[in-house]
Amino acid sequence: MLKKLALKYAPEFVLEWAKQLKKNQRRKELEQQKQNGKVISKEILIQDLKKIGLKKNDSVLVHSSLSKIGFVEGGPKAIVDALWEVLGPEGTLLFPTFPAAGRNKTHLEDTPLFDIRNTPSQMGSVTEYFRKMEGCKRSFHPTDTVCAIGPLAEFYTDSHFGQLTPYNENSPFRKLCSKNGKILMLGTTLNGACTNLHTLEDAVDFKFPVYDEKIFDVKMIDAEGKVSMMKTKVHNPDYSAKRNCDALKPMFENEGVLINGVVGEAKTMLIDANKMLEVMIKNYKEKGVTMYTPFGS
Repeated sequence: MLKKLALKYAPEFVLEWAKQLKKNQRRKELEQQKQNGKVISKEILIQDLKKIGLKKNDSVLVHSSLSKIGFVEGGPKAIVDALWEVLGPEGTLLFPTFPAAGRNKTHLEDTPLFDIRNTPSQMGSVTEYFRKMEGCKRSFHPTDTVCAIGPLAEFYTDSHFGQLTPYNENSPFRKLCSKNGKILMLGTTLNGACTNLHTLEDAVDFKFPVYDEKIFDVKMIDAEGKVSMMKTKVHNPDYSAKRNCDALKPMFENEGVLINGVVGEAKTMLIDANKMLEVMIKNYKEKGVTMYTPFGS
């Protein structure tokens, strides 16, 4: 409990130091796995992805941690290739390619600029590999940008620009719900990565002041180099510290929203995006359940 509180309220440079320490330790473990011949192949990934319930023609938004999967032979390319093998040509693959390594408010205070072609993803090596792939579409948003490839890529990414809040009906996150898409938490947790949890905040008259009072005016550079300005809200870091997303997991399991499994060595969840939103809205209206009040109000 004390550790969780310390992490929630620690300054950003302390969080970054702790994160880097953890990464360095994991790198050593993965190098040892490689030397011992304990590798995860693309074929193993395909089997595990199918076993957890990913299917041909699915639309899936993937939140990934490459290091949690184990030593993957082929690295990020093997992950993406395995996903494509399962989805097939009619499936659409999406990754978050957010530019902030820490809090969005801090990021925009330091860098009020987004270049759709050149601003890198800070969401891990798999997402940055995917962002650079040929034919990749990227939503034009300064904090919660999403990349997509597949028949529905344009649909998911074409209306994110100009939205004052990032998770409304014009966002890739809500559009995923409208197409009965899935969310794959590949070695990631609800607390650490499940952006679709925020769709509740933009879907109802949300009772908590989760957005910061300041509205940012961000310089935006599109694929042709054209410059425009966009206003956006970001989450209030003080309110973000109150989140307890993982405490919602039993509710989602009981409602059949998510399936637990393992891909490689990574604990993994496959989530029904629309069902998750429906369950969140129902439990919010009936019991006051949110990521800030996971046991009701």
